[in-house]
Amino acid sequence: LIRSTPRILECCVLKEGGDGEVVLIPRVALDCGLEDSPVPFHRRQFPVHLAYAMTINKSQGQSVKNVGIDLRSEVFSHGQLYVALSRCTHPRRIKVLLKEGQDNMKTRNIVWAEV
Repeated sequence: LIRSTPRILECCVLKEGGDGEVVLIPRVALDCGLEDSPVPFHRRQFPVHLAYAMTINKSQGQSVKNVGIDLRSEVFSHGQLYVALSRCTHPRRIKVLLKEGQDNMKTRNIVWAEV
């Protein structure tokens, strides 16, 4: 979030290929004034969803209920994928994002040659 006004959220995109792109999110008006309703309902809100992210190194020693792993680019450190996969409390709660069109579920295993 770069800036917040009463009508617009100015945000910076943080994703592969879109880093630095500025987007504007307008506030949306919702009216629920049904004719048979005794109380008309009017609300204005921003169409955003709360989300959290954590680096792999920060998650060591913690257990989390849900894990999302972005493998559109390869892991870059020894043990990084293991730590990401092993933090989740149940395997069915792990989601992995692959490159578009990538059908195989393989990634390079980064190993330190010195070890």
